[in-house]
Amino acid sequence: MQSPLLLLPGMMCDARLFQPQFTAFSATRPVMTAPLSGASTIPELAAHIFGAAPERFALAGLSMGGIVAMEMARQAPERIERIALLDTNPLAEPPDRAAAREPQIADVRAGGLRRVMRDEMKPNYLADGPNQGAILDLCMAMAETLGPAVFESQSRALQIRPDQSDTLRGLNIPALVLCGAEDSLCPLERHTLMRDLLPDATLEVIEGAGHLPTLEQPDATNAALLRWLER
Repeated sequence: MQSPLLLLPGMMCDARLFQPQFTAFSATRPVMTAPLSGASTIPELAAHIFGAAPERFALAGLSMGGIVAMEMARQAPERIERIALLDTNPLAEPPDRAAAREPQIADVRAGGLRRVMRDEMKPNYLADGPNQGAILDLCMAMAETLGPAVFESQSRALQIRPDQSDTLRGLNIPALVLCGAEDSLCPLERHTLMRDLLPDATLEVIEGAGHLPTLEQPDATNAALLRWLER
């Protein structure tokens, strides 16, 4: 049996974000995911996930999941066999973006989770394509399942997240940096930065995808993940 693969989802997403990856890889290795809940800082989330994780594993995180994955690599790099960072950002939150989260949190507290997801977050997620509507519906379903308290705790964690540039410089394991070509939330330059910081990294850009290539272009994403897993 090959080493386990741990997948960390993005903000307000759950294991459904990775359904195509479970289908592709679970016949040959243990595949698991962990919710990004139960803590309000990135370091606490990372420590919480380690508590339930295998002793050593391949780690892939998308968006906020990638941010948590980088923190896990900072805390215990010896437990991570290889790392994949998908549509994510190694930098600390800029002050203007941190401030912009406050009205979103207030709106969600007042019962506006569906509106915030529909009007402010979902339009930035995806490239145009025939499956866009179904994927957006799934995003809404995942967010509503997780609920307002998780939205607030995740938002707070992102507001005060640490810069992980030094972590990446010291992480000499097989690494994949992957993004959708049309990702406006975490654009290509963030991924070229991560590729350049990591000592042993490959950059893959998925055409026809935005922020969620695992769902938008699963075949191309799975092929890139397989190349990384077999390195």
